[in-house]
Amino acid sequence: MNIMLVSVTERTKEIGIRKAIGAGRGVILTQFLIEALIISLIGCALGLALSWVTLKIASALMDAVTFSITPTIASLSVAFCLAIGLLFGLYPANKAANKPPIEALRYEG
Repeated sequence: MNIMLVSVTERTKEIGIRKAIGAGRGVILTQFLIEALIISLIGCALGLALSWVTLKIASALMDAVTFSITPTIASLSVAFCLAIGLLFGLYPANKAANKPPIEALRYEG
């Protein structure tokens, strides 16, 4: 959520320009929600890759035990990451969508 709040603050002028030329609340909301979901999915992919490598190393070190990631676990991880991305992306996206265009254009941050 902090990353998305910083992104909204840094892109205040962009939000103001987009709203001034006709972008509605839904367009801005969708833009930031998709961005939050993509960031969340990138984190999920990196986490799954790191887990897979760690499990392969652990399996190689322990001859009697084999570790693996099942498709069910991987899909649960993706679903959880999407839910987290959506949940924690809603507040920053809503904050961006509700900015009045004139105030956003005046912002000097």
